[in-house]
Amino acid sequence: MAGFEWLFLPVLGSSLLCLLLVPLGYQVIARGVIFADLAIAQWAALGTLAGMYLLPNHTLAGAPVSSLIFALLAAMAVHLIFRLFKEGKEAWIGLLYVVGASLAVLLVSDDPHGAQALQRAAAGDLLWASWELVGATAILVAIVWLLSWKSPEWLSGAGFMPVFAIAVTYSVALAGIYVVFATLIITPLIVGSIQDKSPMAAALCAIAGHLIAIVGSVVFDVPVGPAIVIATLFTAMLWLALESLSALRPETGRN
Repeated sequence: MAGFEWLFLPVLGSSLLCLLLVPLGYQVIARGVIFADLAIAQWAALGTLAGMYLLPNHTLAGAPVSSLIFALLAAMAVHLIFRLFKEGKEAWIGLLYVVGASLAVLLVSDDPHGAQALQRAAAGDLLWASWELVGATAILVAIVWLLSWKSPEWLSGAGFMPVFAIAVTYSVALAGIYVVFATLIITPLIVGSIQDKSPMAAALCAIAGHLIAIVGSVVFDVPVGPAIVIATLFTAMLWLALESLSALRPETGRN
């Protein structure tokens, strides 16, 4: 095990990320507007890029202040879309996403390292997690699970969006847009919606996918963000297949 101690922090950060995002993903799916999280994540990334030029070195517990501001603005926009439009919510949120993505491209267009900055925002690099971000994520995990236990009604209330925006901000800073979207949606959709399992079961499934991806990234030297997306989907589909086989086995035995 010598030489692999540095993996402790990314593994811890990855596990906390799953515990933070999976229960929020259940609510995103329940609200029926799946791409709201992607739009907010994109605006959080836009805020990070804007902070590189406008507010350098201004951070709050490891996340750029500009990223938090932009994510909260996007969450406010999503909340207004919910309230003002009875139809076409997905279209408006898709527009919010593409505007954020386009602004990000325009923002870095004069920077010779702009392409790398966009790639980092999208794919992240969980292998280089910082203690500051992991610590902030741990605090958010405690808040989300405590609220879900003590005041479950907050999930369907107006207080959800600000908490969600803050959680997405720190998650994007830790792992990038792809990982955030995949962790929010894949296991809540497959383990939660299809199998009707609890958020904790879905979070454990997501953690397994993340850990497989981290190991694969180190062994095969591939980017960890895209690896997490694929490994989490594989793990969730494997869970679904095993659960389906388990449900069929007693019936087969009777025949």
